[in-house]
Amino acid sequence: MTELAPEDEKLLAAVAQRVVRLRMETPAVLFLESVRPLSFVGSQALVFFEPFAQAIFHWEQYERFTRLVGDRDNLERLTRLIEDEADAREAREKQARKDASEKGR
Repeated sequence: MTELAPEDEKLLAAVAQRVVRLRMETPAVLFLESVRPLSFVGSQALVFFEPFAQAIFHWEQYERFTRLVGDRDNLERLTRLIEDEADAREAREKQARKDASEKGR
């Protein structure tokens, strides 16, 4: 995998966190996996979906994001970040349920 600039890494991490916060990790991962073979076409599809994406990104970040996802390595990196963030959220929720259960006893 190619090295990314720190601001690009931050952007991908922020996207992953936002996707998980919105509980959209499953559709996001499915979308990313489906467009990976056609990463350039997928990045162009993001231009089409711009109105929806504006809910997640600021304009200057969105342009950088469409450039980033034109590279298959970055799609894989973003998918992994989303999955890791979702796993972390699930672990936190599980721990919170366990703590609440023990507190209720």
